[in-house]
Formats: sequence, C-alpha cells, structure tokens
Amino acid sequence: MLRKIRIFLAAIFFICITLLFLDFTGTIHAWLGWMAKIQFLPAVLALNAGVVILLVALTLIFGRIYCSVICPLGVMQDIFSWYGGKRKKNRFTYSAEKRWLRYGVLAVFVVLLVAGLNSIALLVAPYSAYGRIAQNLLAPIWNFGNNFLAVIAEHLDSYAFYSTEIWIRSWATFGVAVATLGIVGYLAWRSGRTYCNTICPVGTVLGFLSRFSLLKPVIDTSKCIDCGLCAKKCKASCIDAKNHKIDYSRCVVCMDCLESCNKQAISYTMRKGSSSAQKSEEKVDNYRKNFLVGAGLLAASAAKAQEMKLDGGYAKIVKKEPIAKFRTLTPAGSLSASNMASHCTGCQLCVTVCPNNVLHPSPYLENFMQPAMSFEKGYCRPECVKCSEVCPTGAINPISVIEKSSIQIGHAVWVKRNCVVITDNVDCGNCAEHCPTGAISMVLSDYKNKKSRKIPVINKERCIGCGACEHLCPSRPFSAIYVKSYKHHHTI
Repeated sequence: MLRKIRIFLAAIFFICITLLFLDFTGTIHAWLGWMAKIQFLPAVLALNAGVVILLVALTLIFGRIYCSVICPLGVMQDIFSWYGGKRKKNRFTYSAEKRWLRYGVLAVFVVLLVAGLNSIALLVAPYSAYGRIAQNLLAPIWNFGNNFLAVIAEHLDSYAFYSTEIWIRSWATFGVAVATLGIVGYLAWRSGRTYCNTICPVGTVLGFLSRFSLLKPVIDTSKCIDCGLCAKKCKASCIDAKNHKIDYSRCVVCMDCLESCNKQAISYTMRKGSSSAQKSEEKVDNYRKNFLVGAGLLAASAAKAQEMKLDGGYAKIVKKEPIAKFRTLTPAGSLSASNMASHCTGCQLCVTVCPNNVLHPSPYLENFMQPAMSFEKGYCRPECVKCSEVCPTGAINPISVIEKSSIQIGHAVWVKRNCVVITDNVDCGNCAEHCPTGAISMVLSDYKNKKSRKIPVINKERCIGCGACEHLCPSRPFSAIYVKSYKHHHTI
C-alpha cells in the first residue's frame, strides 16, 4: 500500500510539474505554480526559508521522500528504470557508496557557484535539468498538438485553441537537453538511481540528512531468509542483503523492497538499534557538516556580473538579426543581470510562458541557459508580467502591471547608419508611432530645412526598454534602434 501511495503522489507531481513547462498560456501556474517553488534548489536560491525547512523536516522524518515524489527528474528516472525492468527483472545488485564521487561533485558544484558560474553548476541540478528537457523536447510536441487542434477548431468556428509558433529558442540549450535526457535516461534504464546517488548535488545533501531520518526501511533479521530479493529490486542499489544493512543515504524510500519481500521481513518504521550502532552511524566528519551548511549559504549568495559578447557576424538581408549588446537585457523584476545570474537555475519556466517570444536561453558562457531578452520575434509588452509570476527562485521578482510600466530595464539607442531615413531617403517614424510610453519623437534631420526628413529622438527619462521600437524597426539586417540595458534597473 505504501508503494502505491508513493507512486500515486509521484505521478501527480510529475504530471503537474510537466504541465507547468508545457503551458504557454501561463494559466496553469495560477494553480500549480507552488510546485515549482517547493523544489529544493530553487527554494535555496530564493532564500525561501519556509520551504527549505519544510523539505529538511520531511527528509528527517520520512527519508528522501523528496527524491521519489517531488523531484521531476527523480520520477523520470523511475519511469526509465521501469522500462528497463521489462527487459530484465530482478536486475539490481548492491554496490558500495562512491562517497568520493558524490562529495567531489558537490564540492565542484559549490565552487562553481562561488565563482559565479551558476549556469555551468546548474547543469547537474535536477529540477532545472528536467525543466530544460520538458521545455526543449516535450513543449514542441505539445505545441504541435495544440496547433493541430487549433486548425480543427477554426473549421468549426471555435476559438477554444489558437496556433502558436514552434521554434528552437537556443540550439545550445536544446543540445544540453538532449544530452541530459540521453545520459540520465540511459543510466536509469540500465542501473536505476545511479544519477541521484552519484552526481545529483541535491541528492547528496538530502542523502546526508536521511541518515538521521525518523522513519526508515528496516530489515527484521528474525524473518529474513536471505533470499536477496529486496536487493535485486532496489533501484538505488543500497541494500546489502548478505549483511542485512541498508545505506540510508542512498535510499529514496521507493518502497519497492517492502512489496518484493513475501516474508514481510522489511518494514517502514522507526529503526531501533544498539547504542553503539547509532553512534557509529552518527559519527560524521566535522568538515562534511560545515561543508554542507556552507554550501547552502554560498549557493544563495553567489553572484557574478554578466556581459554580452559581440556577435560580429553578417546576417541575411531577409532575416532580422539581434544587435550585438555589451550587457544582457533581463526582464523587469530581475533587478539586474547580476541578480539574475546569482538566483536563476535556468529551468526555462519563464521562457515557456513568455507570450511574445522575447525570452530565450542565453548561449553565452557567463549566463548560459539563463533567460535573456531579444526582440526579433516580439517585444516585451508593458501589460505582461507572466515571467515574474512563475519564477520560483527570486531571479525575477513578482511585479504588477503598474510597477512594470515604471521600471526601466534599459533605454533605446538610435543607430544613424542603419536608419532607412538616412540609407534610403524615405520617411518612416515607425519607432515613434509604436512607442507605448511616448519616449520617441520625430524631429527634422536638418532644423534649417523644414522639408528635410524626420529622424527619431529618444527621451531616456521616459523609455522603459520594452523593445517595441527595436522589434518594429523596418531596417534590415539590423534595426536602426536597439535597447541598451542598464546595469541596475531604474524606477521612474
């Protein structure tokens, strides 16, 4: 019964979290957004003490229930492992803990966070890894199905569905998602929870805490007949059936061992042992304790200033290309590029819900896979605050529509040599006509000649950096006007 309850809860969490990454309308987040906020690493980076304390308490009571129920990457591994079990049943064997690898990966993870290389460190973060898989690999299939229904609905004069554009926002992130799925999926299909118990930094931290959990699977030696079936069913490879021992730091409380034992020799209960055994288990090196405590603090405070790299390439005349910018443009609510870099896990939730296709994963090393703004396919509408509503880490703080209209993320800059008024000697004024804040005015290019063509002049005090001018500029291949980001966002 416990196993069935665990599977039921895991299925609910997995489906709901997957829907968060597939929901391009952002409506599901109003109901299920809390599931993203209770993920361990996002809660740490957001300094959400309540959630962190809750997850720690759950681990100290029930063991690594987070890994088997709440973590979407963990549940995904169980699905692959289940398919692997169809090929060969009772295929697992006990293996000793690779402690040097687990804590070595965690050490590198923390060092990268301290160095400000969050985007590289978070390649192995479980929630973010699954988010990239869902957004890059599952979302296109989901959107294709939606577009198919939209065509049918259109013929029935229904507006229940509407077509969306299907495009790869970043080939680099797409490649990372494919590689992650391949590696994690293969390891799970072949060996169960190998990734969780050797690579995952969250699994290592929670594994340390689960050694002291109140409830644990316990082997009753008086009932055990040494058949070893529990070890063969253990996808964490943590049951030493010969010596009747369980490595609780790797046990993910999947309950498979309980169901497999037909002698009821394993029960999920409070473990009672000799005082010497308890002392042996509780004996942990001081450096490890200090290390894990420091890891949480450092992960929340690590930050690094970001800069955009120059593109320098030439674009086809038929395609609008992004203008090379020296600093990443981040959405309103993110405060600054450095705040984004220190808190963002690159999970792609904000990219998923952006209705204007403004946000895309950055391909640059210093903020790799974190959201950056680009206006080739749309602009950041002042009335849209969806990205701030779904961010679980505090990388983009919640803001209202009124607040967004007063936040300056950057200001427009006119590039004379690109403007069609100068290059083609024609009237335009597209940027001024569509500026939502009235920050752009058209003035005579030659004030002495009233018949001269008009060029744009930008009032930086009114410009909020929405990118409408850059997106709607007819100049090709590069816009004659672009948004230059502020190092720290301003409030009008």
